[in-house]
Order: sequence, then C-alpha cells, then structure tokens
Amino acid sequence: MTRVLIADDHPLVLSGIESVLGSSGFRVVAALNNGVEILDRVAEFNPEILLLDINMPGRTGLEVLRSLRERGDKRPVVLLSAEIDDRNLIEALQLGVNGLILKDDAPGMLLACLAQVQRGQRWVDRNLLERGLDLTLNGPGNEDTPLAALTPRETTIARLVGRGMRNKDIGAELGLTEGTVKVWLHRMYEKLGANNRTELALLVHSDEHSPRNL
Repeated sequence: MTRVLIADDHPLVLSGIESVLGSSGFRVVAALNNGVEILDRVAEFNPEILLLDINMPGRTGLEVLRSLRERGDKRPVVLLSAEIDDRNLIEALQLGVNGLILKDDAPGMLLACLAQVQRGQRWVDRNLLERGLDLTLNGPGNEDTPLAALTPRETTIARLVGRGMRNKDIGAELGLTEGTVKVWLHRMYEKLGANNRTELALLVHSDEHSPRNL
C-alpha cells in the first residue's frame, strides 16, 4: 500500500481524510497538524506521498513544499486548499506541486488525485490550472475585474448563473445539492455587493467583456 503523510490543523479534516483513505490502497503513516513537524519527521515516516493543507501554523503546506524541493526531496506533494491566491498558485505550480485540489472537491476527487499522482502524473484542479496558465501568460493584473474577489469554484458558479442556469441545474452540473448552491450564491452576493442573481449575472457579463478577457 502507498504510504501517505497527511497534515491539516483542523482535526475534523484530518479524521475525514483518514476515513476516506482507510478503505483505499493508501495507508496513512502519520497525521500531523503543523508544517514544522512535517519537516522534522518526514525522514522518520518516509511517506511516498505528502498530502498537506496549504494553510497551517508554523509552516504552510506551500512552505513545506518549497523546503523539500530546496533539500532536493522530489517525493510527490499534494496540496489541499479552501482557496488560494494568485501568488501562491503560481509558486506552487513553479515548484512542481504534484497535486492541487480544492477542499470542496476533496470528498469526491481525493482518491482519483492520489491515484494519478501515484502513477507519476500531475493532478491539478482544472479551474486552478487554467487560472495559473492565464496568470503565467498575462501576469496577475486581475484585481480590477468584476469577479476578482471570487474563488475558482465561485467563479464557475457565477458563470453558470450568467448563462441563465437555475440552481437545480447548476447543482447537477457541479455535483452539488440545490441547497448548497444557494449557500454559495449568498456568500458570493456578500463578496460582490450584489443583491440577487440578476445583479450577479450582470457582473458576469461585465467581467467577460472586460479588457483583460477580450
């Protein structure tokens, strides 16, 4: 079985990951809650894959990745993130992160991600990869776009709203319940200062026609 070291400062997340991996072809050799301990003990546990939260106390998952690469340690690293800013996304890709997965997608995608990484391939969330490529080609410069405050998943939902899709259809498209879509939308309204889906759709259309996207 493939040995995996997991690290996250949220106990519930750790237990959830252990549960998912418990019935798979992966064996958790250590479950840690901070980045400093990872670097101190990685030789002791000798994992074949590291699965790390990108935001942890002491050292973040990204800092651990950077330190491992500086040491010449090339073992696969998969980063888990609730959201990731442009600077960290670009650095993770430049450091050769082997997997990058959003926590909202982890329950359904984690095993597929780890299996692909185990085969020596890279697994990066499609939206994050497209965003990273866009940033690499065009530079950051997206702070003034209407949807700049949204995470990749929120941006996806916003664009589906812009296409006139109902919450039920959006949920079916993304594998979410209709109630979950509603929760996401209310969070997005607060971020963007929108009052309803009509205003959100207008922001989407404005973003699509902004100079950066022409």
